This record gives sequence, C-alpha cells and structure tokens, in this order.
Amino acid sequence: MAKVLGLGGIFFKAADPVAVREWYARVLGFEVHDWGGVVFDHPGVGKANWSPFAADTRYFEPSQAAFMINFIVDDLEGVLAKAAAEGVEPTGRQDEDMGRFAWLLDPAGVKIELWEPAKAEAEA
Repeated sequence: MAKVLGLGGIFFKAADPVAVREWYARVLGFEVHDWGGVVFDHPGVGKANWSPFAADTRYFEPSQAAFMINFIVDDLEGVLAKAAAEGVEPTGRQDEDMGRFAWLLDPAGVKIELWEPAKAEAEA
C-alpha cells in the first residue's frame, strides 16, 4: 500500500533567510550546509507527529505563524543554556509523562518546541 512514511522536512519563508540560518546555527547548534539547509539523521528516540490544530488555537502563541516546529533534543537544559548564552529565553516550559518541553521564538517569529523525550519513551 502506498503511504507516507514520516516527516521529510520543514520548509518555510523568511524575510532574511541568512539571518535565520545563522540564528539556528548559533542558538540550536544546527550544522547548516552550503546549500542552505540541514539534514538530520533520525535520533532513534521520540516520534514525528502530524497534527492539525483549530484555526483559533492559542497554542502557537506568542507566534503569529500558522505553524510551529518541534525538534527532538537530547539535553533540554543544555540546549536552553546555549540559547540563553545567545540572549534567547524560553517562552514556556512543561514536564509531561512523554518528556520535557520548552518553547522559543526564532528570528522569523516561528514558535519552536523543544522536546526531550522521557527515558521510557527513548528506550521504547
């Protein structure tokens, strides 16, 4: 049966894509290739999700974008420390059964969700 196997990428417009790429490299440690993008190997933990939200959701706030990007991280505190060193503070944090979360806004105003899967999730 023909079907989608998973998330293949995230593509979005930005007024200053060079500045956005540089921010992601500095703040989140992305290894940006000369062609302007990043390739991730699946981390072996967590899952990729696809989920439409209601048009009036407030979950993406304070971003005005109609989408949010979730990144799986191996060390939430370490990523947040790196972000803080660049002057980027989380807009929120939350611990749940499935793991720990924090949210940032990128320079394009996109809400970034950082997810450190729970140990049981990582071992499943």
